[in-house]
Amino acid sequence: MYISKLTMKETQKAIKVVKDSFENILARAFNLDRVSAPIIVEANKAINDDLGIKDSALKFNIVNLGYPVEVVQSLAKWKRMALFKYGYQVYEGIYTDMNAIRQHDEIDNTHSLYVDQWDWEFIIKENDRTLDFLMLAVKKIVKALVKAKSKVNKMFPVLKETIKEEVYFISSEELFQKYPHLTAQKREREITKKHRTVFVMQIGESNLKGEKHDLRAPDYDDWKLNGDLLLWSDVLQEEIELSSMGIRVDKKSLLKQMKTAERLDELNKEYYQQVIKGELPLTIGGGIGQSRMCMILLEKYHIAEVQASVWRKQDLELFKKIKLNYL
Repeated sequence: MYISKLTMKETQKAIKVVKDSFENILARAFNLDRVSAPIIVEANKAINDDLGIKDSALKFNIVNLGYPVEVVQSLAKWKRMALFKYGYQVYEGIYTDMNAIRQHDEIDNTHSLYVDQWDWEFIIKENDRTLDFLMLAVKKIVKALVKAKSKVNKMFPVLKETIKEEVYFISSEELFQKYPHLTAQKREREITKKHRTVFVMQIGESNLKGEKHDLRAPDYDDWKLNGDLLLWSDVLQEEIELSSMGIRVDKKSLLKQMKTAERLDELNKEYYQQVIKGELPLTIGGGIGQSRMCMILLEKYHIAEVQASVWRKQDLELFKKIKLNYL
């Protein structure tokens, strides 16, 4: 039976240690400045992320504005526009605390309706748009995780687990060929159980069987230069997706992916025109889940132990049954 290694008070202190430590290491590794970010954006400007599901964002009208707004789901496109607007140069970048509501997300041990993550974006050159550059960025993030875990373990010696620093890289097609009889999620589970720290690359396009590994919006990541970072949780005995990231679309990949998604009719919107005209810088970026990171580093069973949110009746009944210290 699961019993938290930390009291609720210790958990709150440890969360701050983890977040402060990782954030500082990440900022130094990528030369990032912290910036303020919106929680709502104008609905009709294609700034928000639809997560591959059209019209999935929580939308509402503001009386004093006269037009609809949306609660952000991620800041992938907003960050790239901000880098251009704020005057950042090659090998400079930004990060922000992103708070979002994803109303269509499933609710389980690692998902809630409330999403908190570090959203980061970094300007690159044309010749950096390679898998090698992407993998180098992944290794920097994992190294930051290892350092943050080491620090929190020293402050709270009851925590014993470690993060495997060596990353196992595999494309979604290679993963499919390895486990063709399994679903995408079960394939991720098998490979992460074996290697513990895994980056699944090239997510968005259909595999040779005509199936997508996972949904990806067509308008920010280049599907040939992106991926998900997965870490194995000994507490849950399953993988946890910690980060989705990638090198962003240029004109060629944007047009190709929007055509595949049958969304060419949207290209007149500001963001798309800025990409097509080459006004926006070439970038790499992603989101890193704060609560999921705390789950992994603090060896927790449920995201409710590290994040204050709302839960279904059956979730609350489960928390009571297993005596879970939820926030």
